[in-house]
Amino acid sequence: MGGYQIEWKRSALKELGRTSDETIARIIHDVEDLSREPFPTGVRKLTGAEHTYRIRVGDYRVIYTVQENRLIIEIVRVGHRKDMYR
Repeated sequence: MGGYQIEWKRSALKELGRTSDETIARIIHDVEDLSREPFPTGVRKLTGAEHTYRIRVGDYRVIYTVQENRLIIEIVRVGHRKDMYR
């Protein structure tokens, strides 16, 4: 099985840019790991959405969708846990 392609929404990239350099590096590392394993240990499926999941990266959350038929993971949101679900 080939790896998944990672695509970022423009809004998610803006949110990523608002974090510290150290946090950006950790988030990018974990997102790159999603291309090999889209459902890592600790992943949570979001209620009310069929193909949307979230991973934790420290105090930050990465919300993403998985298109298994096209092998694409789209990063939808990135943000601090206190702001993510508002």
